[in-house]
Amino acid sequence: MPGLPDARSRGFTSAIAKALPAVVSVGALLVAWELYARFSGIKPTTLPAPSRVFEQALLNRDALLENTIPTVRATLLGFACSLSTAFVLSMLIDFYRPLRRALFPVFIVSQTLPLVAIAPLVVLWFGFGLAPKILLVALVTFFPMLVALVQGYEATEIEIGQMLKSMGAGRWRIFLSARLPSALPYFFAGLKISITYAVVGAIFAEYAGAAKGLGIYMLSAKNNFRPDLVLAAVAVSAVLTLILFGLTALVQRLAMPWEGAGEEHRQHAGEGAS
Repeated sequence: MPGLPDARSRGFTSAIAKALPAVVSVGALLVAWELYARFSGIKPTTLPAPSRVFEQALLNRDALLENTIPTVRATLLGFACSLSTAFVLSMLIDFYRPLRRALFPVFIVSQTLPLVAIAPLVVLWFGFGLAPKILLVALVTFFPMLVALVQGYEATEIEIGQMLKSMGAGRWRIFLSARLPSALPYFFAGLKISITYAVVGAIFAEYAGAAKGLGIYMLSAKNNFRPDLVLAAVAVSAVLTLILFGLTALVQRLAMPWEGAGEEHRQHAGEGAS
């Protein structure tokens, strides 16, 4: 096992190299923001400096945490419903092709509905509890996953299906052995898109009507002319989104280890060529 530490160190170095441009760009943006807020003469009630936002976030961390938990709950439950619905519908569409022509126009129309308009109606119909938040998160996030899965099934090589069929495999076995594995890269691409919308969907639902949550916290801070607290809540929602995106990437790496191996091989090949 002498090469294992070297492989780990190379992986760690590669991860730092990938993250460095993003860290530098975000850091430069924060420094520019801080300097402008301090020396331009703009009022803190109009544009607070990042240092003030961070300070107020620490001072109000209990309230932020209390309002973050309902948002996380609605996000995870809504996304779980979205994921299961997209997977079941994608299988039905793959097995019964006429369903695609029947259902896709409805799904496309559902994505054209402005969330800021539909959220108050959903709250009016289903009340101020958890149900409308789950429904709105699912509505916002399920379509990219559905489209990605359907396209992934269709990307299966015809020869593989024909070979399995010649070996006596039924339609269900062909789906599990060929079509579903072929759809995994497409599925995770759609999953990464959807997960970035999940927290936003939950916050919009809370704006429309809720007792607690980051959306309500932002609304209350805005009404009290506290942009520093609004931005603190925005920062929390951004961190939540990054965490969910990172977990999605981790699940993809665990579910598709051959992709990571292929990427590492390409990197080594590029290093050798250089």
